[in-house]
Amino acid sequence: MGETGALLGLLRRNFWFLVVIGGLISLLGFGIRANFGLFLAPMSADLGWGREVFALAIAIQNLMWGLGQPVAGMIADRFGTGRVLAIGGALYALGIYGMAHATSPGMFHITGGLIVGLGMSGASFPLVLAALGRMVPEARRNLAFGICTAAGSMGQFLLVPLGQAFLAAYGWPVALTLLALMIALVIPLSTIMRGRAAEASESDKQSMGQAMTEARKHSGYLYLTAGFFVCGFHIAFIGTHLPAYITDQGLSAELGAQSLALVGLFNIFGAIGAGVLGNRFQKKNLLSFLYLLRAVAIALFILLPIGPTTVLLFSAAIGLTWLSTVPLTSGIVAQLFGPRYMATLFGFVFLSHQLGSFLGVWLGGKLFDETGSYNVVWWLGVALGLFAALVHLPIDERPATRLAAA
Repeated sequence: MGETGALLGLLRRNFWFLVVIGGLISLLGFGIRANFGLFLAPMSADLGWGREVFALAIAIQNLMWGLGQPVAGMIADRFGTGRVLAIGGALYALGIYGMAHATSPGMFHITGGLIVGLGMSGASFPLVLAALGRMVPEARRNLAFGICTAAGSMGQFLLVPLGQAFLAAYGWPVALTLLALMIALVIPLSTIMRGRAAEASESDKQSMGQAMTEARKHSGYLYLTAGFFVCGFHIAFIGTHLPAYITDQGLSAELGAQSLALVGLFNIFGAIGAGVLGNRFQKKNLLSFLYLLRAVAIALFILLPIGPTTVLLFSAAIGLTWLSTVPLTSGIVAQLFGPRYMATLFGFVFLSHQLGSFLGVWLGGKLFDETGSYNVVWWLGVALGLFAALVHLPIDERPATRLAAA
């Protein structure tokens, strides 16, 4: 045991080992979540539920993830990340298993919404990024953020086709059970990320309450929070409803799965690129460009005739921006306030993201059931993308006065 502990201690000081373990957790967490859109149409049809029932469960899931993220961040900042990741992984797996055996909309909302959402808040890439922000050198922080975010996209690229294969071969109850077993792997992986925050330096003698007050009064933090709401709206709506939208147009379910996989593939390049470029250019300007690109891509997608080519081109364009906002957004939080309370402060920014996710996924299902079309939500996504492109421009990326003085 002593030799094992010493080896783990040595490995925890190795940059690439930490990035690989953090990347695996991100891969599983985001890759499994990206599968849920595949189940919307078949489960709604088999169970005789309208799409709003499934969409509301995913909306609750996103909301609970958002509400739980700041709390999980506070616990991780105070007691260490490993236990929070392990408990989150267990709840995540339990909730997905419960989705497979839900017999009523209410039970489905509890398992797929409440429990999975709370699990996501614990077994989440924001906690992984916060842990890495404390464990890796500052000069390599953006690179670590970019790689771990890209790993989440690799999970989407790899696990969505696998989920579609499970669905086609075994049906949705068995497919969900297999996904639950996969996410349970986060539990053993979490032991690597167990370190708590380092001792505060003389320039960083803050309480958590003081850190939250400092962030709340910083205009850049508020702009960043508003912009991340838009990111959540886009990702949740597209990730949940795009496969169904594609089949509604007379195209194949396999193309729907391929589109989500392609989003994940191209975001590998987008996320790593964002992490690298974030060290060379102002992150706020990169964020504005990414949101503008999303708005243009969505507008062209709904204006041009739909077919396999336009679907795949849209997926590639959206993929470049999919999670590329994460290393830049989290990087600004760490740059403004330092890494000590990053899990908490990024947790509140992420709450805004999940409020956007709730609105995007629920509104998509509700308006589809009422109108038979997603058009209103698509155009709302364009308008929000333009808003986000503008709202990031006034952000001042210089460190907070407390850190600048030090």
